[in-house]
Amino acid sequence: MMRRNSSLGNVGFSARGGRSRRRHGGSSKLPYLILIGILIVLLGIAAFLWVRRSPAAHVSSVPAATETDSENGVISLDNASAPADDSLEGVIAQAKLLADGYDYDGAINLLSSSTYASDESVTAAIDEYNATKETLVRADPRKVTHVFFHTLIMDTSKAFDGDSREKGYNQVMTTKDEFMKILQSMYERGFVLVRLHDVAYEVTAEDGSKHFQEGDIMLPEGKKPFVMSQDDVCYYEYMDGDGFASRMIIGEDGKPTNEMKMDDGSVSVGSYDLVPLLDDFIKEHPDFSYRGAKACIAFTGYNGILGYRTDSAYNTDEYKAEHPDFNFEEERANAAKAVQCLRDDGFEIASHSWGHRNMGTIPMDKFREDTDKWANEVETLTGPCDIILFPFGSDIGDWHPYDTSSERFQYLYNKGFRYFCNVDSSQYFVQIGDDYMRQGRRNLDGYRMYYDLPESGVGGDHLSDLFDVNEVFDRSRPTPVPKMTE
Repeated sequence: MMRRNSSLGNVGFSARGGRSRRRHGGSSKLPYLILIGILIVLLGIAAFLWVRRSPAAHVSSVPAATETDSENGVISLDNASAPADDSLEGVIAQAKLLADGYDYDGAINLLSSSTYASDESVTAAIDEYNATKETLVRADPRKVTHVFFHTLIMDTSKAFDGDSREKGYNQVMTTKDEFMKILQSMYERGFVLVRLHDVAYEVTAEDGSKHFQEGDIMLPEGKKPFVMSQDDVCYYEYMDGDGFASRMIIGEDGKPTNEMKMDDGSVSVGSYDLVPLLDDFIKEHPDFSYRGAKACIAFTGYNGILGYRTDSAYNTDEYKAEHPDFNFEEERANAAKAVQCLRDDGFEIASHSWGHRNMGTIPMDKFREDTDKWANEVETLTGPCDIILFPFGSDIGDWHPYDTSSERFQYLYNKGFRYFCNVDSSQYFVQIGDDYMRQGRRNLDGYRMYYDLPESGVGGDHLSDLFDVNEVFDRSRPTPVPKMTE
């Protein structure tokens, strides 16, 4: 992969004007003046380019230190912050984009506060958005389904090649082809992506007490909100060479994207996992996202996050001796930038425990140890997280509302967690307590889809509200898909 150089090239001049000046006789000062003029212009251009390349010159939510090479996970963001089009057409287009994402108030405020507020086309758009607002329907927060995926398989020939990892991939992973068909089907059926924090959120009363409040998700009649999440976005070492992305980086447009190792040893940058694929889909279908909502991205910590080896277990002399180009501090710094890029792009960040542990059954001392490791090894990179997506579909309670006095709940609550998600095959499982929100998630993977196919002989029907499994299921999968095991 070619290394980007963020420094400006040297500008050299050759002023061989002696003979030329003598040749011009009485006008011998003219070449000097021309040369000085050219020098001033070139220096001005160089200064302008230098300012443009300076991170401080970018009006961007991406962290300032963005100009390293792509091999270290961050690509120069020179074009990340294009200025807004403040023409009449540009303002109307910006308002339409807000309205497409159901932010009608934002669209109206943008138009009414612009210099074109009295323009006939602007007032017509404001009237249209006000009229649409009157038709919106509040979604029932207790009828919000939640679907989830693991890392997407980009190359099925590598994932399903008969080795010891094939069985696990076939069970719990989803292929790119399946994922794109699922998005298209859910879009056509009126589903709209929302955040967990849109469904319910914590508020502070006048007396300082805190409690959860149901969200007001206002959508057109027939639209259905849903939450999406992705587990284990760590690009584990064992997945290397099996047809998955290898790392998440910041793209040239300032958006999160992926690196993927090619067969010839090169590294390709592109949409090789859920995050950039979802971004691409929403860019084409802005009405698939409620006010910029994206998915919830969950990390473990033991192998690092986002393909960066950030856990302290890698910060050893032995590992560094085996990997002489490895820079632990740089790995952590670039991982933190990539996480912030995800947040800036609308993605929520969650814990999946540090060690991918069954948080409902492990001994309490191991429970505390794992939670502390998450706080020390991962949350120091991600910033505060209030969402935990339990591994293995486990939970710290049964289907009844949580006993908030329990030791496990109290330990997680005191660490800042407020959203707790297990795995549940039913269409809706939402509990909104006074100090937490709980939601069941539906696994859209090889296991779940296969056992909903007629040929499986099981006769399941867990997915028909979302898509037709016959049309989505990737026939390149080995079948039958083994039953789920932990």
